[in-house]
Amino acid sequence: MALSAAPVARQYSPLVTATAFIVALSLRPALTAVGPVLPRIGVDLHLGEGMLGLLGTLPLLAFAFASPLVHLLSRRFGMERTVFVSLLVLAVGTAARPYTGLAGLWIGTVVVGAAIAVGNVLVPVILKRDYAANVSRATGVYTAFITGGAAVASLVAVPIANAAGWRLALAVWGGLAVLVALAWLPRTISPAPVPPAPTTDEAPPVSVWRQPMAWLVTFYMGLQSTSFYLLVNWLPTIEISNGISERTAGVHIFLFQCFGLIGGLSIPWLMKHPTNQRPGTITASLPILVALLGLLLLPDLALLWVVLAGLGQGAALVAALSLISIRGRSHHETTQLSGMAQAVGYLLAAGGPVLAGLLTERTGSWDTALIVFAGLAAVQLTMGYAAGRDSR
Repeated sequence: MALSAAPVARQYSPLVTATAFIVALSLRPALTAVGPVLPRIGVDLHLGEGMLGLLGTLPLLAFAFASPLVHLLSRRFGMERTVFVSLLVLAVGTAARPYTGLAGLWIGTVVVGAAIAVGNVLVPVILKRDYAANVSRATGVYTAFITGGAAVASLVAVPIANAAGWRLALAVWGGLAVLVALAWLPRTISPAPVPPAPTTDEAPPVSVWRQPMAWLVTFYMGLQSTSFYLLVNWLPTIEISNGISERTAGVHIFLFQCFGLIGGLSIPWLMKHPTNQRPGTITASLPILVALLGLLLLPDLALLWVVLAGLGQGAALVAALSLISIRGRSHHETTQLSGMAQAVGYLLAAGGPVLAGLLTERTGSWDTALIVFAGLAAVQLTMGYAAGRDSR
């Protein structure tokens, strides 16, 4: 069986190559700036809690439905140009949605989610190509940029809203997307070549949707996303129900994201083995399980559980994205696996906060929800053990 050699990727300058990390800065602020100003949006646009919850879930649904389509765009136009156009769409959607009425808010949120989905899927694939010798480390830096951008946006949303209104607090992040697109522009002028499809005498590739390992990676990605969005949405409310002040709960959610950055930068050295990533996937998953059980059994130690949850969530995201890069056996398969894992993953994540809210509404306390999600964290641990096994 003849094997065709993949072309050597175009060598960008280190500065241009590093723009993959800069893109990460723009992938969360349009989402995390919304939560702190949701009460103002509700009052101004006469939206109840249910509709505000849907507003927070819409981007995740857009991630889920747009992600599987991204590889088709990248094959047609190339990864660099697809990312560039998505940044421009993100800029327009982010800037326009607060100023186009209620319909524009809903439509703009879907557009923003679909544009971010392109970066979610393609940037990890670009990192695998550009940093082939240090995929896990590069992924750690990438997620640190994601987490840093998310944390800053959530931190400054209220001060901006106090000074100039909630609309500007959301729209300002469109300017960031424009700056990132300009930094990315050199890649579109001279994009790296796309590896060719397999030659006719090679066995046809098996769809990732039919590969057991792809499903293990997908469920690992989905379960870590589910617990992340549960905590991002409900952690302050859970803490307030346990007697913690609103101000302290706000500080805790910021610390949760900051420690996520530390966890993401720390885990790559456990993911660097070429065939066995179990040390990384298990180490990343265990703190999440402990933190959820801690919030249930010893709520007075909330700060400890926030730190553990943040470390685990940051590490688990890096572990999930690293698994996508490592388990993808070719450029095209990695892109498809990234789309599959993020489509199913974010679909699960979209249902997590809703399920937690319904359980709490039915039972009158957060205990049942914490028990259920601790169980899901245990399943994540199992999925990580299986997905990280020696693949030789």
